[in-house]
Amino acid sequence: MSSRPTFGTIKRVTAILIAIAVVLAAGIVVGQAPVIFGVDDDPAASIAFEDQESDGMSVTVEEVTLSDGGFVVVTDGNDEPLAVSAYLGDGTHENVSVESDENETDLVGQLTATVHQDTTGDEAFTYYETDGEEDQPYLEDGYPVSDTASVTPDDDEAVSDSFVVESMTAPESATTNETIGVVAEVRNPTEFDQQQIVEFRLDGTVLERQILELDGGEDREISFEVDLGGTPPGTQSIGVYTDDDGEVGEIDLEFHTDPYVTVVDADDEEVTVDVATPEDGFVAIEDDDDEVLGTSDELEPGEHGNVTVAFDDDVSVDEDDELTAVVYEGDPEDVDTAEPLEHEDEPVEETFTIADVRAEADDEDEDDGNEDETDDENADDDE
Repeated sequence: MSSRPTFGTIKRVTAILIAIAVVLAAGIVVGQAPVIFGVDDDPAASIAFEDQESDGMSVTVEEVTLSDGGFVVVTDGNDEPLAVSAYLGDGTHENVSVESDENETDLVGQLTATVHQDTTGDEAFTYYETDGEEDQPYLEDGYPVSDTASVTPDDDEAVSDSFVVESMTAPESATTNETIGVVAEVRNPTEFDQQQIVEFRLDGTVLERQILELDGGEDREISFEVDLGGTPPGTQSIGVYTDDDGEVGEIDLEFHTDPYVTVVDADDEEVTVDVATPEDGFVAIEDDDDEVLGTSDELEPGEHGNVTVAFDDDVSVDEDDELTAVVYEGDPEDVDTAEPLEHEDEPVEETFTIADVRAEADDEDEDDGNEDETDDENADDDE
């Protein structure tokens, strides 16, 4: 038998070679030659891990993409992981929460999130158990696919060492010139001796503060004596506060006197009055046409003596002109929007003339002089 290949054999080999060449060419064109011959692409992944606040129990990975599924592992640079995500399937996942194992570690500080494969295909992370033989990280340019973020404690969740206000006792009502007593029970919730400030506030304003020193776990009553002078009437919030705690209540305040205005002195330049007002406001001097001739400075609620109302520079008054001192609610810089203060549906005001005020003052001076003379005569008689 001849050992030379027959013409038919040559034709069959040539056809096979041509077919292989066509397949290779087609695979090269569409980029699929490795798949055709059983060679897969390298697994790929990406991750975005942003700076964030955390309660220490979990962190959030903004986005992670895995070609073949796997896990996100959070570490802080040490050998052991702080937390491992649940198994993640192929594709892109957003806002992935990674929780610490049984809350045994605090997920705060400079942390790194690394994307790992599931090489065993059992959806269980075994990288550390197998000394890195299984579930290795996804690689890009030879380096693990990872991202680093700064994770800070969430202040709302942070444990506070502030003193705690257990209770507060205060009157339910008072008048605006009273001094009230307030008692609060304050506790130190820590095991350490501490010194902290305790405040009493009325309608958000600090009226009194004390420094309190407590042993660890100690509770004690603390008392405040609060002067309510200058406080507007009405229902006001009151409270005792520490750094991060407090006890709040309400008190009904009644103005301690009927509002009034009394002219005590006057000339052609200014008028002096005594006034009581339950509201922020001022005193205005008006002529008989209700035109404002001058205003006082702004007054807080309460009683005020010797309040000066200067006439405006362009105002000229005679001593017999009829004038009126009127108490207003509002801002003396914006008289047009201010409103006259009323008591029992009547404006709080007093009408006067400069001449009458001077005459009354002279009479009082004369009476004072007569009293002094009487006192001197009585003294002489005693001698």
